[in-house]
Amino acid sequence: MRAPRLVAALLLCLLAAGCTDGGATSDDGRITLRFQSLAWQEESVAVNKKLVREWNAAHPDVQVEYVQGSWDSVHDQLLTSFEGGEAPDIVHDASDDLADFAYGGYLADLRELLPERLRKDIPRHSWETTTFGEGVYGVPFLQEPRVLIANATWLRESGVRLPTPEDPWTWAEFREVAKELSGAGKYGVAWPLKEPVSATLNLSLSAGGQLFHRSDGKVEVRFEGADAVVPRTVRDTVNADGSAPASTLGMGGSDTLPGFFGGRYAMVPLGFSYRQQIVQQAPKGFDWQVLPAPVGAGGLTQGVSPQTLSVAEDSPHKEQAAAFVDFLLRPENMVRLALGDWMLPTGTEALRDPALRTTEHDWATGTALAGYLRPAPAQSVRGYPEWKDKVATPAYQEYYSGAIGLGELRERLEDDGNRVLARYQR
Repeated sequence: MRAPRLVAALLLCLLAAGCTDGGATSDDGRITLRFQSLAWQEESVAVNKKLVREWNAAHPDVQVEYVQGSWDSVHDQLLTSFEGGEAPDIVHDASDDLADFAYGGYLADLRELLPERLRKDIPRHSWETTTFGEGVYGVPFLQEPRVLIANATWLRESGVRLPTPEDPWTWAEFREVAKELSGAGKYGVAWPLKEPVSATLNLSLSAGGQLFHRSDGKVEVRFEGADAVVPRTVRDTVNADGSAPASTLGMGGSDTLPGFFGGRYAMVPLGFSYRQQIVQQAPKGFDWQVLPAPVGAGGLTQGVSPQTLSVAEDSPHKEQAAAFVDFLLRPENMVRLALGDWMLPTGTEALRDPALRTTEHDWATGTALAGYLRPAPAQSVRGYPEWKDKVATPAYQEYYSGAIGLGELRERLEDDGNRVLARYQR
């Protein structure tokens, strides 16, 4: 059965940008490393390519080739390249995508490869997102909280109390504010939940939700009261209060921006990096602001799956690849990457940079939330991609639309979900 998979691997590899043998060494001894980046915004791509050029200028014997990847297909593309022996030396991904690759032996354990400076600069809770078993299989370097992007004029004229990181709205207050802002064909909030799982689970930490419970090395899904706070709020704003339109439930975040700019929605819960699109696309004179997400028993805590840099286990030049990762993540370079992606760095020294604490574009609001970001509930859960795609996504979508009730949502997440996860824990 392995031969057909290898054929498929080679075919997909040919389709992937710049797919060549990783870790090549020329006749004169020069090493060439392949760095597959998932940067996609113009600023971010430019920063990544400039850093590669700076490395290459300073390291003539260890050159890095920039390879453009895509978030849309990264999991399947990486799996194919790993199995086909064609993986890039340096792998850009997200922490919630690493578990199967780490346990599958495709990624190098970085504990002995990374310098002490980098290990100390990134907080322990961030390292937990890339720790599987006893090993560390990626460096978490960029992260973003989910925030409320709000029409500042609308909220100011309504007279509602504006939340701050020091005094945020509770989920109950948020629901009442959304109702107060609604009426005459306008809505207090729009929920872009085309991909509902990570948004729901990560925000649920603010209400004390966890969903995945670990015992004796195994993971069990248990949908408890705290896990229902965020889903019930979303469903009630759409189906009970009329303060959120059902039409946006199937949208991605970018799809809601025209309606936001057009004055149809007062607030949209989005990742912090969406500020770049808003700056680029908002009509002249449109006044917007960033507000912290609502809170419950867990306070401002929310889950994140940071962007990560890993080294392929099959790379013949792991030390050189790790040295390049260290170069990319020097504090000054981490700041450049964060600004390019409009996200927050994980490094404590980079987070202190004044460029990330300015009130312009509400950078300071996001930075104030950085200390509350914790590993997403799905971290280290083997089989999570299948559970998400086959069980959780359709279940949450049907619940939010009103097609099923809370009891059936719980049953599907637990019963169907645990059957899926059990196959990965034998």
